[in-house]
Amino acid sequence: MTEAVSRSRSIAGRIAVITGAASGMGRATALLFAKEGARVAVTDRDLAACEAVARECGEGAKAYALDVADKDAIASVVSRIAADFGGIDILVNNAGVSSFCALDAGEEYEEVWHRALAIMLTAHQRTVRAALPHLRASDAPRIVNIASTEGLGATPGDTPYVAAKTGVTGLTRGLAVDLGPEGITCNCICPGPISTAMTEAVPDEHKTIFAKRRTALKRYGEPEEVAHVILSLVLPAASYITGAVIPVDGGLTARNA
Repeated sequence: MTEAVSRSRSIAGRIAVITGAASGMGRATALLFAKEGARVAVTDRDLAACEAVARECGEGAKAYALDVADKDAIASVVSRIAADFGGIDILVNNAGVSSFCALDAGEEYEEVWHRALAIMLTAHQRTVRAALPHLRASDAPRIVNIASTEGLGATPGDTPYVAAKTGVTGLTRGLAVDLGPEGITCNCICPGPISTAMTEAVPDEHKTIFAKRRTALKRYGEPEEVAHVILSLVLPAASYITGAVIPVDGGLTARNA
């Protein structure tokens, strides 16, 4: 790695793959990366929504339909992206799903449990493994996994989600240790209360009450605020931070009460 590359604070020309990029934090990250000059592969289950985001991103972006619960689809789509763009420098594992379910919900709980782990944990390692040959060819390879403050604590009735997101923090550390000798960094973001599609069903007054009671900044965060932290972690200059688990939560985890 040359000195110029290792200290660069630009992702211009870098090739980034973002899962769950049709909305929320994924969309915000895709738009920010594109604004910073990256070439962005926008992936999500809804191809039309991906295409809309890709159009917002501009000429250097392309949309791909991807259900991260499908093992074969991950391998196929990542391979297509690498072929279309000529490589992969950055991988952001962002795809997620709400998974609230009571422990005594019977068979429904089993279904929610398996879906949560498939989409928010198993898919992360599969996407990393599919992208790994291409990341190894990059001079500044970066992986960012999106977990949650639910991976640092727990909310009642949310055990599938908590288990999956806690797994992401552990997976991130393991990947950092395994891939560190190759110069591939892997870090984890733990968003707190963020205004996304996953939280839009919560009434505004309840959001306000929660934010004032639980966060230091007394408000919900915006997807763009998470995207800027992700950007900081994928810069070529961010070459000595790996295995980090970073809350982006308005001070939620800093408060005792």
